[in-house]
Amino acid sequence: MEYTWNDIQQHIAGCTQCPLSQTRSRPVMGRGSHQAEIMLIAEAPGGEEDRQGIPFVGRSGEILDRLLKDCGLSREEIYITNILKCHPPGNRDPREEEKAACFPYLKYETFLLKPKIIVCLGRVAAQRIISPDFKITRQHGAWICRKNCALTATYHPSAILRDPSKYEIAREDFCEIVRKRDL
Repeated sequence: MEYTWNDIQQHIAGCTQCPLSQTRSRPVMGRGSHQAEIMLIAEAPGGEEDRQGIPFVGRSGEILDRLLKDCGLSREEIYITNILKCHPPGNRDPREEEKAACFPYLKYETFLLKPKIIVCLGRVAAQRIISPDFKITRQHGAWICRKNCALTATYHPSAILRDPSKYEIAREDFCEIVRKRDL
C-alpha cells in the first residue's frame, strides 16, 4: 500500500507502538514543504513541541530560524521532522525501541518527500541515519551519498543554546547545504 501525507499523519496521531504514546500531549508530525529538496531530521520533540504538536518551536526553533535565514532559507522551503514523533520524558535520549517504533513513519515521510539532501540535526539523529559511530564534533559538515540523496549532519540547535560558540560552525554547515542544493 502506498501512503499519503494525510495517511501518515493519521497513523502518527493514533500510534500506540511504544510507551511514549502514554506520556505525550501531542504527537509531532513533520512540517514544511512537501516538495522540499532539503529534509532536516532531529532526534525527538522537546517539551514545547509536545505541547504544540509542531516541530522546532521555542528557543531551539528560534536558533534554527536564524540559521536558515542566515543562509537564505525559510521553513516554507524545507521539511523538518524528528525520528521520534513523541517527546521522551525529561528530554532524555530516545531509547532504541522507541526509535524502532517510529522509524517506519520517518521512512514514509522520506519516501513521499524524495529529498535531494537530508540534514541530521545532532548526534542522535546522525547516529541513527548516517552511521552508529558518527561523531558530530569531528564529522559535522561531511557528506555521504545514499540512494541518490546527499546526507550530512550539523549541530542541533539545542547544542548551540548550551554552547553559543557552535553557532558559526552550524551556520557554515547550513550555507554549504544551500550550495550543495544549488549544484
